[in-house]
Amino acid sequence: MAKKVVIVESPSKSKTIGQYLGEDFLVTASVGHIRDLATTGKGGLGIDVENGFKPNYQVVPQKKKLVTELNKTIKDAEEIYLATDPDREGEAISWHLFDTLNIGKKTVQRVVFNEITKEAVTNAFEHPRSINFDLVSSQETRRMLDRIIGFKLSMLLKSKIKSQSAGRVQSAALKLIVDLEKEIQSFIPEEYYEIYANFQDVETQLFKLDGEKPWITTAKKAKAILDNLKPEFTVSEVFTKMIKSNPKSPLITSTLQQGASSKYGYSSSKTMSVAQKLYEGVDIAGESVGLITYMRSDSVRLSDSFVYDAREHILNTYGSEYLGYYHSPKNKVNAQDAHEAIRPTNIHRTPESIKKYLSSQEYKIYKLIYIKALGSLMSPAVNEVTTLLLENTSTVFKATSSKQIFDGYLKLTLEYDDIDKEGIDLSKFKEKATLKADQVYEKQLFTNPPLRYTEAKLIKDMEELGIGRPSTYASTISTLLKRHYVTLEERKFVPTDQGTLTIEKLGEFFDEFISADYSKNMEEILDEIANGNETQLKVLQEFYDYFIPLVDEATENMDKVKPEKTGEICPLCGKPLVYRISKFGKFEACSNYPKCKYVKSDDKPKKETYNTKVNCPECKTGTLVVRTASKGKNKGNKFLACSRYPKCKYISPLRLVEDDCPDCDNVVVKDEDGKVFCIDGKGCERHK
Repeated sequence: MAKKVVIVESPSKSKTIGQYLGEDFLVTASVGHIRDLATTGKGGLGIDVENGFKPNYQVVPQKKKLVTELNKTIKDAEEIYLATDPDREGEAISWHLFDTLNIGKKTVQRVVFNEITKEAVTNAFEHPRSINFDLVSSQETRRMLDRIIGFKLSMLLKSKIKSQSAGRVQSAALKLIVDLEKEIQSFIPEEYYEIYANFQDVETQLFKLDGEKPWITTAKKAKAILDNLKPEFTVSEVFTKMIKSNPKSPLITSTLQQGASSKYGYSSSKTMSVAQKLYEGVDIAGESVGLITYMRSDSVRLSDSFVYDAREHILNTYGSEYLGYYHSPKNKVNAQDAHEAIRPTNIHRTPESIKKYLSSQEYKIYKLIYIKALGSLMSPAVNEVTTLLLENTSTVFKATSSKQIFDGYLKLTLEYDDIDKEGIDLSKFKEKATLKADQVYEKQLFTNPPLRYTEAKLIKDMEELGIGRPSTYASTISTLLKRHYVTLEERKFVPTDQGTLTIEKLGEFFDEFISADYSKNMEEILDEIANGNETQLKVLQEFYDYFIPLVDEATENMDKVKPEKTGEICPLCGKPLVYRISKFGKFEACSNYPKCKYVKSDDKPKKETYNTKVNCPECKTGTLVVRTASKGKNKGNKFLACSRYPKCKYISPLRLVEDDCPDCDNVVVKDEDGKVFCIDGKGCERHK
């Protein structure tokens, strides 16, 4: 066995790192957290509240075998390196490994790197450090706070209104969606008018009325303005300005998710899954290569070495006129500045040069990251903007036109940036000239309600309001959908009745705790713990002493919502049928439960069985299809079976590997023999 053992989080990450470190090191993976708070003790919190909020950790049941294997791996090791991700969650995982494994007197060191390249990895191992217990304490405080809030509120809501869960970040995000929907539903359109004057091919709009910006709310007022106009207009000004458009900052987690959602329609979870693969390593010509820096970051900083290489690349590829100036940005106060922005690890590894090694989704995400990082270091675009002003009695009409003089960073990023279309030529108008309009008219318009949240807009608002952290956006949105608190209609979030009821009930007793301000303030307090300026016990005690009395009050006074009747009668006992909510969604059942356990069958058409087109390993004739167990303890679970059943009775458990195949968007699964393929992945390379 190797004398030096390295433990990372991901098996694919271990493969990439292993090839950089050589034969003296054995690299293995914890596959994420190995333990979590127990669900035993008072209230099932896994926290001894009376004894200084002492957490009770237990090895995750699915990880017990892995922990045994890790102990065997490190048994004869002399040095152990904990190389989990470079954030608080990664720091906590390292500590859990240190605290759980049979370390003994072995030397244990923590190594941190922001990108998985040979240079970064070897440099990290040359400069190891000890575990940062301030970071661990911050993560642990967050975990305990969210466990207390989540368990207490979830139990309360389940008993009162049958909602599945609540939480500090989850409920604050849901409140944004519900509040916006209420605003939309209560919106009353207002009539208003705009007035225009056309001169050949140029349309001008009323810009000022008696020196003020006009707001015309009636047809009568619009007609009065039109009637007051003289036949001739005077050109009062024609002026031109050069307007610089600066490139945007490189991507951080939130802007990566927003960009991928807007451009490709990817969910935040899909985007992060693809980015994780790019970070951990992709096979490039037989070598596993980490293509991007760590994808969970809210820092827009770029390393000096990257800036130097990128500037050289811009100079050699585009010329000196496209070379911008890099100013080290001032990050937000609570930004994780130890991180960089999300960028390519090697600027010379262009998207096109490695396209053949990437799936379609990997290529798109890598290209987005690459172009945004490189574009942020290029020169501004320059537009010539001409403004035309015409006067008539007490009115001023205006038209503007923009012409691009120099494309700058847009030469590279035009695919991802919205820019104004080039307008018409206004230079033909001369100051003091008098003109007759070809047409003067008004347009009747109505104000529009605000738009529902897209995933990109929700993430943007969550970031700006301080709700959660970059690493929580995808899981928060996934939870809201899974709990059936929201649905997606035309890629926009619409709260369900249950989601709206959940926020209304929480708002009666816990409005402060589900507000954006509370989430933001808590994140700042957690930052103070991470920086060593605040203590875990003080934060938890103050929170608990304030929160628990509110829970007690809500338990006593919150109205219990009776299930809604469907209008039908139970065929077994004659009692009314009601709508109920489970983790699988809304269903109809007898109101006399548990005495009567009748549940109305789902009349929806059954989903077609997926045929994987993979040959059955037993009979070699049939193909494996995905079926769903209809009874027994595994009811509802999917499994693989031979299409020739009952002639061939081969079956195999089915394990979900990824939400979506990076190549064909179908679900990726693994059978008990370890074979990975897409279900219904016709024509997909992975399917073959």
